[in-house]
Amino acid sequence: MPAPNWRSLLFVPATAERFVAKAHTRGADVIILDLEDSIPPGEKQAARDALPAAAKMVSQAGAQVCVRINRPMEMSIGDIAAAVMPEVSALMLPKLMGPEHVKLLSEVVAAREAALGLPHGHTRFIGVVETPQALPQLHAIAHADPRMAALGIGSEDLATELEAEPGADSMYVYAMLTVAAARGAGILPLGSVGAFADFSDLEGYRASLKRSRKLGFGCTACIHPLHVPIINEEYGPSLADVDRARRLIAAFDQALAQGLGAVAFEGAMIDLPVVDRARKVLARAR
Repeated sequence: MPAPNWRSLLFVPATAERFVAKAHTRGADVIILDLEDSIPPGEKQAARDALPAAAKMVSQAGAQVCVRINRPMEMSIGDIAAAVMPEVSALMLPKLMGPEHVKLLSEVVAAREAALGLPHGHTRFIGVVETPQALPQLHAIAHADPRMAALGIGSEDLATELEAEPGADSMYVYAMLTVAAARGAGILPLGSVGAFADFSDLEGYRASLKRSRKLGFGCTACIHPLHVPIINEEYGPSLADVDRARRLIAAFDQALAQGLGAVAFEGAMIDLPVVDRARKVLARAR
């Protein structure tokens, strides 16, 4: 299955009616209805019960719906039973252990899809690696199942496990390994490099996203609505990028018609790898 064309994913607690009611107005490509960290232990079943109405509410403006499930298997099974439905196109899988973990959850999801009459593969996966033990398996996790749509690391949990401070320095190596694993599998690298606890520092957030996009990240999740438009701007191609890509491709096509393999364009030589990047810009714009 091709990778989705996501930029921004906004977390919303499944039981937070006020946030659920406004989520469709925020402009996010994906709304993640959370059953995990934002839901207290005693409210897990209430969150599951809230999913059908919440999924309809948050998708009314066209956003795709994802549900973040809980890690313990006895909770994952119940979460999947509640979350797999026509309105939900993806599950976020936290604290993945390895490829067999992904495959096991895929079997559970497939059984639920079949029971509901949904097509096999209707439900995609967003994998999150949050432990040092799983880091050597990033490549295998990315390739584990056709449902995989995106892969990221959970920097807060991973930093805690490493006894490190979450931030650009401590997470850089693992972030780049995630980008390489995801791109190698043809799926989206999820995330960014930086620590964003200060919601008011929007310019600092934008600067971190600019850097992260240049490093290869394709989409990222946030918990504050103010971050959504910034993500969309920085992780999506600008009108200037799209216009330049079209002109570059046209110049290259003209050079090919004249029997040339490379051509000067706006002061630089362009060849096939440069053109391939331009084509990806246009594909992302669509």
